[in-house]
Amino acid sequence: MKAVFIVFNQANTERVEFLLDELKISGFTLFEEVQGRGTNGGEPRRGTHAWPEMNSAVITVVDDDRVAELLDVVKRLDIRNKAIGVRAFVWNIEQTV
Repeated sequence: MKAVFIVFNQANTERVEFLLDELKISGFTLFEEVQGRGTNGGEPRRGTHAWPEMNSAVITVVDDDRVAELLDVVKRLDIRNKAIGVRAFVWNIEQTV
């Protein structure tokens, strides 16, 4: 199993949830108002006067064979609007209870 952590501009929240629904990935945790800045020239998302936008993030745990499909969908969403960006990170899950 893998954990996929997806960070995205809040403008993409509904799109990300829709994509998870389309992939029939029902379990996830949503983190709202996540602050940060991307490593590839990303502008800060701080919720301040100077940097008013904010990010959100989702973490989901999926079977290994679902990861490539999920990452492909995330990549297509990123290509759709490079200016607001979306990134995904994958971790191994050793155990769950």
